[in-house]
Amino acid sequence: MADPDARRLLWFLFAGSRGGENRIRIIDLLKEQPYNTNQLAEKMGLDYKAVQYHMTVLEKNNMVTKAGEKYGVLYFISNYLEHNIDAFYEVKAKIDRKARK
Repeated sequence: MADPDARRLLWFLFAGSRGGENRIRIIDLLKEQPYNTNQLAEKMGLDYKAVQYHMTVLEKNNMVTKAGEKYGVLYFISNYLEHNIDAFYEVKAKIDRKARK
């Protein structure tokens, strides 16, 4: 069972703010493999600065971790998110259902 604080944080990051949809897409990509900011921007068709902003928000909230330096930095989903991944899927599913209405 997910930590209730984690669930609240996930709601805030992914449903309660304008960039939530892009942050969900970023997490979905990082679950498959690590990426750097430039690779994410290319893969998502977004501006580098926009992806950089989302990565900062996700890192500050312990959703992603990074390894490497400067342009070689690779992002991974964090152990915290890994531990609360069911809550992430739950929030994502509810957001998807709302979007389809």
